[in-house]
Amino acid sequence: MASEGFIPSYETGTEWLRAGGQASDVVMSSRVRLARNLAGWRFGHKAGHGDRQKVLEICRDRIAAAGLSSVGAQSSSAPSTPPQVMWIDLRESPPIERQLLVERHLISKQHSKGKPLPDLKSGDIETTDPRGVAVALPDERLSIMVNEEDHLRIQAVRGGLALAEAWADADRADDLLESKLDFAYSPRFGYLTCCPTNVGTGVRMSLMLHLPALKLTGSIEKVKRAASDMNLAVRGFYGEGSEAAGDFYQISNQTTLGKSEEAILNDLAGQIIPKIVEYERKERRDLISKRGAALEDQVYRALGLLTHARLLTAEESMQMLSHVRLGVVMGLVSDVDLATVNALMLLTQPAHLQRVMGTDLDQEQRRAARAQLIRRRLLKTT
Repeated sequence: MASEGFIPSYETGTEWLRAGGQASDVVMSSRVRLARNLAGWRFGHKAGHGDRQKVLEICRDRIAAAGLSSVGAQSSSAPSTPPQVMWIDLRESPPIERQLLVERHLISKQHSKGKPLPDLKSGDIETTDPRGVAVALPDERLSIMVNEEDHLRIQAVRGGLALAEAWADADRADDLLESKLDFAYSPRFGYLTCCPTNVGTGVRMSLMLHLPALKLTGSIEKVKRAASDMNLAVRGFYGEGSEAAGDFYQISNQTTLGKSEEAILNDLAGQIIPKIVEYERKERRDLISKRGAALEDQVYRALGLLTHARLLTAEESMQMLSHVRLGVVMGLVSDVDLATVNALMLLTQPAHLQRVMGTDLDQEQRRAARAQLIRRRLLKTT
Protein backbone atom coordinates (compact mmCIF):
# COMPACT_ATOMS: atom_id res chain seq x y z
CA MET A 1 0.00 0.00 0.00
CA ALA A 2 1.51 3.29 -1.09
CA SER A 3 1.84 6.05 1.49
CA GLU A 4 3.15 9.03 -0.47
CA GLY A 5 1.46 12.41 -0.51
CA PHE A 6 -1.96 12.58 -2.11
CA ILE A 7 -1.65 13.71 -5.75
CA PRO A 8 -5.09 13.44 -7.39
CA SER A 9 -5.81 13.89 -11.08
CA TYR A 10 -7.01 17.47 -11.13
CA GLU A 11 -7.95 17.45 -14.79
CA THR A 12 -10.22 14.41 -14.86
CA GLY A 13 -11.58 14.67 -11.34
CA THR A 14 -12.98 11.76 -9.41
CA GLU A 15 -14.85 8.99 -11.21
CA TRP A 16 -18.25 10.24 -10.08
CA LEU A 17 -17.70 13.70 -11.60
CA ARG A 18 -17.12 12.42 -15.14
CA ALA A 19 -20.78 12.77 -16.15
CA GLY A 20 -21.29 9.06 -16.73
CA GLY A 21 -23.80 6.58 -15.41
CA GLN A 22 -27.55 6.19 -15.47
CA ALA A 23 -29.69 9.32 -14.99
CA SER A 24 -26.55 11.49 -14.80
CA ASP A 25 -28.59 14.55 -15.79
CA VAL A 26 -30.06 14.46 -12.26
CA VAL A 27 -27.99 11.99 -10.22
CA MET A 28 -24.38 13.06 -9.72
CA SER A 29 -23.28 10.13 -7.60
CA SER A 30 -24.33 7.10 -5.58
CA ARG A 31 -22.56 6.34 -2.30
CA VAL A 32 -22.65 3.48 0.20
CA ARG A 33 -20.95 3.87 3.59
CA LEU A 34 -20.47 1.14 6.18
CA ALA A 35 -19.67 1.88 9.84
CA ARG A 36 -17.54 -0.74 11.59
CA ASN A 37 -15.67 -1.02 14.90
CA LEU A 38 -13.04 -3.44 16.16
CA ALA A 39 -14.09 -5.90 18.85
CA GLY A 40 -12.24 -5.49 22.14
CA TRP A 41 -11.31 -1.83 21.67
CA ARG A 42 -12.93 1.31 23.08
CA PHE A 43 -15.15 3.08 20.58
CA GLY A 44 -14.28 6.56 19.37
CA HIS A 45 -16.05 8.67 22.01
CA LYS A 46 -14.35 6.77 24.87
CA ALA A 47 -10.96 6.03 23.32
CA GLY A 48 -7.82 7.82 24.40
CA HIS A 49 -4.72 8.55 22.34
CA GLY A 50 -3.13 5.16 22.98
CA ASP A 51 -6.22 3.23 21.94
CA ARG A 52 -6.71 5.29 18.79
CA GLN A 53 -3.05 4.93 17.86
CA LYS A 54 -3.19 1.15 18.19
CA VAL A 55 -6.47 0.93 16.25
CA LEU A 56 -4.89 3.07 13.52
CA GLU A 57 -1.90 0.75 13.24
CA ILE A 58 -4.03 -2.40 13.21
CA CYS A 59 -6.42 -1.06 10.57
CA ARG A 60 -3.63 0.36 8.40
CA ASP A 61 -1.81 -2.99 8.34
CA ARG A 62 -4.97 -5.01 7.70
CA ILE A 63 -6.12 -2.67 4.93
CA ALA A 64 -2.73 -3.11 3.26
CA ALA A 65 -3.09 -6.90 3.44
CA ALA A 66 -6.74 -7.14 2.37
CA GLY A 67 -6.32 -6.91 -1.42
CA LEU A 68 -8.66 -3.93 -1.73
CA SER A 69 -7.14 -2.71 -5.00
CA SER A 70 -9.34 -5.28 -6.76
CA VAL A 71 -12.56 -3.62 -5.56
CA GLY A 72 -14.22 -1.63 -8.35
CA ALA A 73 -10.83 -1.08 -9.96
CA GLN A 74 -11.86 -1.07 -13.61
CA SER A 75 -11.07 2.34 -15.09
CA SER A 76 -12.13 3.39 -18.57
CA SER A 77 -10.40 6.75 -18.22
CA ALA A 78 -6.97 5.51 -17.19
CA PRO A 79 -6.58 1.91 -18.41
CA SER A 80 -2.78 2.07 -18.21
CA THR A 81 -2.79 3.06 -14.54
CA PRO A 82 -2.57 -0.01 -12.28
CA PRO A 83 -5.00 0.01 -9.36
CA GLN A 84 -3.50 0.62 -5.93
CA VAL A 85 -4.53 1.67 -2.46
CA MET A 86 -2.88 4.77 -1.01
CA TRP A 87 -2.59 5.33 2.72
CA ILE A 88 -2.65 8.89 4.05
CA ASP A 89 -1.83 9.67 7.69
CA LEU A 90 -3.88 12.80 8.31
CA ARG A 91 -1.68 13.93 11.19
CA GLU A 92 1.18 14.34 8.74
CA SER A 93 -0.88 15.94 5.97
CA PRO A 94 -0.79 19.71 5.54
CA PRO A 95 -4.14 21.51 5.89
CA ILE A 96 -4.51 22.02 2.13
CA GLU A 97 -4.10 18.29 1.49
CA ARG A 98 -6.77 17.44 4.05
CA GLN A 99 -9.06 20.02 2.46
CA LEU A 100 -8.46 18.43 -0.95
CA LEU A 101 -9.72 15.14 0.46
CA VAL A 102 -12.82 16.85 1.89
CA GLU A 103 -13.56 18.58 -1.41
CA ARG A 104 -13.29 15.25 -3.22
CA HIS A 105 -15.71 13.69 -0.68
CA LEU A 106 -13.07 11.16 0.39
CA ILE A 107 -13.12 12.23 4.05
CA SER A 108 -15.51 14.25 6.18
CA LYS A 109 -14.82 17.70 7.60
CA GLN A 110 -14.86 16.13 11.06
CA HIS A 111 -12.18 13.63 10.01
CA SER A 112 -10.04 16.41 8.58
CA LYS A 113 -10.04 18.34 11.85
CA GLY A 114 -9.63 15.41 14.25
CA LYS A 115 -11.24 15.08 17.68
CA PRO A 116 -10.19 16.20 21.17
CA LEU A 117 -8.76 13.34 23.17
CA PRO A 118 -9.59 12.90 26.89
CA ASP A 119 -6.00 12.11 27.86
CA LEU A 120 -4.30 14.90 25.88
CA LYS A 121 -4.82 18.32 27.41
CA SER A 122 -2.62 20.28 25.04
CA GLY A 123 -1.33 20.23 21.51
CA ASP A 124 -2.78 20.75 18.07
CA ILE A 125 -5.67 18.31 17.58
CA GLU A 126 -5.11 18.15 13.83
CA THR A 127 -1.55 16.89 14.23
CA THR A 128 -1.97 14.70 17.32
CA ASP A 129 -5.24 12.78 16.85
CA PRO A 130 -4.34 9.39 15.26
CA ARG A 131 -6.44 9.04 12.10
CA GLY A 132 -5.98 8.25 8.44
CA VAL A 133 -7.65 7.30 5.19
CA ALA A 134 -7.03 4.69 2.51
CA VAL A 135 -7.99 5.70 -1.04
CA ALA A 136 -8.28 3.35 -4.02
CA LEU A 137 -6.64 4.80 -7.12
CA PRO A 138 -7.00 5.77 -9.92
CA ASP A 139 -10.79 6.15 -9.73
CA GLU A 140 -11.21 6.98 -6.03
CA ARG A 141 -14.29 4.75 -5.96
CA LEU A 142 -13.34 3.38 -2.57
CA SER A 143 -12.09 5.16 0.54
CA ILE A 144 -11.77 3.95 4.11
CA MET A 145 -11.61 6.43 6.96
CA VAL A 146 -9.89 5.16 10.09
CA ASN A 147 -10.75 6.69 13.47
CA GLU A 148 -13.48 9.01 12.30
CA GLU A 149 -16.64 8.61 14.45
CA ASP A 150 -16.22 4.83 14.21
CA HIS A 151 -12.99 2.87 13.88
CA LEU A 152 -13.73 2.28 10.20
CA ARG A 153 -15.93 4.06 7.68
CA ILE A 154 -15.90 2.12 4.40
CA GLN A 155 -17.17 4.26 1.52
CA ALA A 156 -17.84 3.27 -2.09
CA VAL A 157 -18.91 5.84 -4.70
CA ARG A 158 -20.11 5.51 -8.30
CA GLY A 159 -21.23 8.07 -10.86
CA GLY A 160 -24.92 8.42 -11.72
CA LEU A 161 -27.70 6.20 -10.40
CA ALA A 162 -25.52 3.19 -9.57
CA LEU A 163 -26.38 2.38 -5.97
CA ALA A 164 -26.34 -1.38 -6.59
CA GLU A 165 -22.80 -1.16 -8.00
CA ALA A 166 -21.64 1.03 -5.11
CA TRP A 167 -23.19 -1.44 -2.65
CA ALA A 168 -21.39 -4.34 -4.37
CA ASP A 169 -18.07 -2.48 -4.00
CA ALA A 170 -18.69 -1.64 -0.33
CA ASP A 171 -19.87 -5.19 0.45
CA ARG A 172 -16.81 -6.69 -1.22
CA ALA A 173 -14.48 -4.35 0.69
CA ASP A 174 -16.29 -5.20 3.92
CA ASP A 175 -15.85 -8.94 3.31
CA LEU A 176 -12.14 -8.53 2.58
CA LEU A 177 -11.59 -6.48 5.72
CA GLU A 178 -13.69 -8.79 7.90
CA SER A 179 -11.44 -11.66 6.86
CA LYS A 180 -8.57 -9.74 8.50
CA LEU A 181 -10.34 -7.97 11.37
CA ASP A 182 -12.74 -8.94 14.16
CA PHE A 183 -15.64 -6.48 14.02
CA ALA A 184 -17.82 -5.65 17.03
CA TYR A 185 -21.06 -7.53 16.38
CA SER A 186 -24.11 -8.55 18.41
CA PRO A 187 -26.29 -11.49 17.32
CA ARG A 188 -29.27 -9.49 18.55
CA PHE A 189 -28.48 -5.98 17.31
CA GLY A 190 -26.01 -6.47 14.46
CA TYR A 191 -22.90 -4.34 13.98
CA LEU A 192 -22.21 -2.08 16.97
CA THR A 193 -21.44 1.58 16.30
CA CYS A 194 -20.79 4.83 18.18
CA CYS A 195 -24.09 6.37 17.13
CA PRO A 196 -27.24 4.31 17.88
CA THR A 197 -28.73 5.29 14.51
CA ASN A 198 -26.03 3.25 12.76
CA VAL A 199 -26.45 0.07 14.82
CA GLY A 200 -27.58 -2.95 12.80
CA THR A 201 -26.30 -3.06 9.26
CA GLY A 202 -24.21 0.08 9.80
CA VAL A 203 -25.07 1.09 6.24
CA ARG A 204 -25.88 4.53 4.88
CA MET A 205 -26.83 4.75 1.23
CA SER A 206 -26.97 8.20 -0.29
CA LEU A 207 -27.31 9.87 -3.65
CA MET A 208 -26.18 13.34 -4.73
CA LEU A 209 -28.96 14.90 -6.79
CA HIS A 210 -28.98 18.07 -8.88
CA LEU A 211 -32.48 19.50 -8.42
CA PRO A 212 -32.49 23.04 -9.85
CA ALA A 213 -35.98 22.82 -11.38
CA LEU A 214 -37.54 21.67 -8.11
CA LYS A 215 -35.75 24.54 -6.37
CA LEU A 216 -36.88 27.11 -8.97
CA THR A 217 -40.51 26.04 -8.74
CA GLY A 218 -40.53 25.75 -4.95
CA SER A 219 -41.30 22.03 -5.13
CA ILE A 220 -38.12 21.09 -3.31
CA GLU A 221 -39.95 21.61 0.01
CA LYS A 222 -42.42 18.88 -0.98
CA VAL A 223 -39.51 16.54 -1.61
CA LYS A 224 -37.99 17.37 1.78
CA ARG A 225 -41.27 16.75 3.58
CA ALA A 226 -41.84 13.48 1.74
CA ALA A 227 -38.29 12.38 2.51
CA SER A 228 -38.77 13.15 6.20
CA ASP A 229 -41.99 11.13 6.24
CA MET A 230 -40.08 8.17 4.78
CA ASN A 231 -37.31 8.55 7.39
CA LEU A 232 -34.79 9.82 4.86
CA ALA A 233 -32.25 12.58 5.47
CA VAL A 234 -31.82 15.50 3.05
CA ARG A 235 -28.48 17.26 3.39
CA GLY A 236 -26.27 19.66 1.47
CA PHE A 237 -23.32 19.22 -0.89
CA TYR A 238 -20.88 18.11 1.82
CA GLY A 239 -23.34 16.03 3.82
CA GLU A 240 -24.35 16.55 7.44
CA GLY A 241 -24.42 20.18 8.51
CA SER A 242 -23.77 21.60 5.03
CA GLU A 243 -25.93 23.74 2.78
CA ALA A 244 -27.36 22.80 -0.63
CA ALA A 245 -24.71 24.64 -2.68
CA GLY A 246 -25.62 24.89 -6.35
CA ASP A 247 -28.97 23.12 -5.87
CA PHE A 248 -27.27 19.84 -4.97
CA TYR A 249 -28.84 17.65 -2.31
CA GLN A 250 -27.77 14.41 -0.64
CA ILE A 251 -30.61 12.03 0.15
CA SER A 252 -29.89 9.04 2.38
CA ASN A 253 -31.50 6.45 4.62
CA GLN A 254 -31.60 7.04 8.37
CA THR A 255 -32.75 3.59 9.50
CA THR A 256 -30.17 0.80 9.82
CA LEU A 257 -31.60 -1.36 12.62
CA GLY A 258 -34.14 -4.01 11.64
CA LYS A 259 -33.84 -3.37 7.90
CA SER A 260 -31.60 -5.32 5.55
CA GLU A 261 -29.16 -3.75 3.13
CA GLU A 262 -31.15 -5.18 0.23
CA ALA A 263 -34.38 -3.59 1.49
CA ILE A 264 -32.72 -0.19 1.85
CA LEU A 265 -31.21 -0.53 -1.62
CA ASN A 266 -34.52 -1.53 -3.18
CA ASP A 267 -36.36 1.33 -1.48
CA LEU A 268 -33.89 3.99 -2.60
CA ALA A 269 -32.69 2.80 -6.01
CA GLY A 270 -35.84 0.95 -7.04
CA GLN A 271 -38.56 3.35 -5.90
CA ILE A 272 -37.74 6.63 -4.18
CA ILE A 273 -34.90 8.06 -6.27
CA PRO A 274 -36.44 7.18 -9.66
CA LYS A 275 -39.58 9.07 -8.57
CA ILE A 276 -37.54 12.14 -7.57
CA VAL A 277 -35.62 11.96 -10.85
CA GLU A 278 -38.85 11.89 -12.83
CA TYR A 279 -40.28 14.73 -10.71
CA GLU A 280 -37.23 16.88 -11.45
CA ARG A 281 -37.41 16.05 -15.16
CA LYS A 282 -41.12 16.89 -15.26
CA GLU A 283 -40.46 20.27 -13.63
CA ARG A 284 -37.74 20.89 -16.18
CA ARG A 285 -40.12 20.15 -19.03
CA ASP A 286 -42.75 22.40 -17.48
CA LEU A 287 -40.23 25.21 -17.13
CA ILE A 288 -39.36 24.93 -20.82
CA SER A 289 -42.98 24.87 -21.95
CA LYS A 290 -44.34 27.54 -19.60
CA ARG A 291 -41.36 29.74 -18.75
CA GLY A 292 -38.92 28.92 -21.53
CA ALA A 293 -37.72 32.46 -22.15
CA ALA A 294 -37.13 33.12 -18.44
CA LEU A 295 -35.28 29.83 -18.02
CA GLU A 296 -33.09 30.43 -21.05
CA ASP A 297 -32.38 33.95 -19.82
CA GLN A 298 -31.27 32.62 -16.43
CA VAL A 299 -29.01 30.00 -18.01
CA TYR A 300 -27.35 32.48 -20.36
CA ARG A 301 -27.02 35.17 -17.70
CA ALA A 302 -25.12 32.61 -15.63
CA LEU A 303 -22.98 31.64 -18.62
CA GLY A 304 -22.32 35.30 -19.40
CA LEU A 305 -21.26 36.00 -15.83
CA LEU A 306 -18.96 32.97 -15.71
CA THR A 307 -17.28 33.83 -19.02
CA HIS A 308 -16.77 37.53 -18.23
CA ALA A 309 -16.49 37.95 -14.46
CA ARG A 310 -13.13 38.90 -12.97
CA LEU A 311 -13.97 38.04 -9.35
CA LEU A 312 -16.03 35.05 -8.19
CA THR A 313 -16.67 33.51 -4.77
CA ALA A 314 -16.94 29.73 -4.42
CA GLU A 315 -20.65 30.01 -3.56
CA GLU A 316 -21.40 32.27 -6.53
CA SER A 317 -19.54 30.06 -8.99
CA MET A 318 -21.34 26.94 -7.74
CA GLN A 319 -24.74 28.57 -8.21
CA MET A 320 -23.90 29.85 -11.68
CA LEU A 321 -22.40 26.51 -12.70
CA SER A 322 -25.61 24.87 -11.47
CA HIS A 323 -27.63 27.05 -13.86
CA VAL A 324 -25.27 26.27 -16.75
CA ARG A 325 -25.41 22.56 -15.94
CA LEU A 326 -29.18 22.72 -16.20
CA GLY A 327 -28.83 24.44 -19.57
CA VAL A 328 -26.41 21.78 -20.82
CA VAL A 329 -28.55 18.76 -19.87
CA MET A 330 -31.66 20.44 -21.33
CA GLY A 331 -29.96 21.20 -24.64
CA LEU A 332 -30.05 24.99 -24.21
CA VAL A 333 -26.25 25.19 -24.19
CA SER A 334 -24.48 23.22 -26.90
CA ASP A 335 -20.88 24.41 -26.79
CA VAL A 336 -20.15 23.34 -23.18
CA ASP A 337 -20.05 19.68 -22.18
CA LEU A 338 -21.34 18.26 -18.93
CA ALA A 339 -17.97 16.85 -17.85
CA THR A 340 -16.42 20.33 -18.06
CA VAL A 341 -19.12 21.82 -15.83
CA ASN A 342 -18.79 18.98 -13.32
CA ALA A 343 -15.00 19.34 -13.22
CA LEU A 344 -15.24 23.09 -12.62
CA MET A 345 -17.44 22.47 -9.60
CA LEU A 346 -14.49 20.66 -8.05
CA LEU A 347 -11.58 22.69 -9.40
CA THR A 348 -13.01 25.99 -8.17
CA GLN A 349 -13.14 24.85 -4.56
CA PRO A 350 -10.47 26.62 -2.45
CA ALA A 351 -7.90 23.82 -2.02
CA HIS A 352 -8.18 22.55 -5.60
CA LEU A 353 -7.97 26.06 -6.97
CA GLN A 354 -4.69 26.70 -5.14
CA ARG A 355 -3.24 23.38 -6.29
CA VAL A 356 -4.23 24.03 -9.90
CA MET A 357 -2.72 27.51 -9.75
CA GLY A 358 0.39 26.12 -8.06
CA THR A 359 0.54 28.62 -5.20
CA ASP A 360 -1.10 29.61 -1.94
CA LEU A 361 -3.79 32.27 -2.40
CA ASP A 362 -5.64 34.49 0.02
CA GLN A 363 -9.39 34.94 -0.28
CA GLU A 364 -9.22 37.91 -2.67
CA GLN A 365 -6.64 36.18 -4.86
CA ARG A 366 -8.81 33.07 -4.98
CA ARG A 367 -11.75 35.10 -6.25
CA ALA A 368 -9.64 36.39 -9.15
CA ALA A 369 -8.04 33.01 -9.88
CA ARG A 370 -11.42 31.26 -9.80
CA ALA A 371 -12.89 33.67 -12.34
CA GLN A 372 -9.83 33.29 -14.56
CA LEU A 373 -9.92 29.48 -14.44
CA ILE A 374 -13.63 29.36 -15.31
CA ARG A 375 -13.23 31.81 -18.20
CA ARG A 376 -10.41 29.78 -19.66
CA ARG A 377 -12.22 26.46 -19.39
CA LEU A 378 -15.57 27.68 -20.70
CA LEU A 379 -14.11 29.79 -23.49
CA LYS A 380 -11.45 27.12 -24.20
CA THR A 381 -8.66 29.68 -24.16
CA THR A 382 -5.11 29.32 -22.92
